[in-house]
Amino acid sequence: MNGIELALLGRTLMKLGEAAIPTDGIGSHGTSEQSVIIVAADIRAHPGTPVKDIATRTGFPQSKVSACVARLREAGAVDTTTDPADRRRTLVRPAREVSPRVAEVRATDIETVLATVLADPGAVGEVKAALEVLAGHLDPGVLARISS
Repeated sequence: MNGIELALLGRTLMKLGEAAIPTDGIGSHGTSEQSVIIVAADIRAHPGTPVKDIATRTGFPQSKVSACVARLREAGAVDTTTDPADRRRTLVRPAREVSPRVAEVRATDIETVLATVLADPGAVGEVKAALEVLAGHLDPGVLARISS
């Protein structure tokens, strides 16, 4: 496998992940699931962080991060507060309690999506196990070790 194949595999995995996330009843939003996932992961890694810092770490414009934070707040996934040191800044942290929407997303399994896209539906277990191995080795924290 080369870098291009890895990048294409990553894109395929991201699209499969997005397809596995339940969207019934959430309405339309101006932010993509991918953006929201990236912002949510950054907030989990850096709780109590200002929106500006999330924008810097993710490379997203601050307006996009603000829209993602609004969507996450609406879903009950994050809490926001005004920064007491600088009242112009909003601090974001994971919600203290799991909302019904967050619980629904976390409980969703990927087997249905895999069965839909795999030529051999019998390979679902094997592919899921391989993805679990990859996830164990390639958690989002490894990205910090890539030099820009």
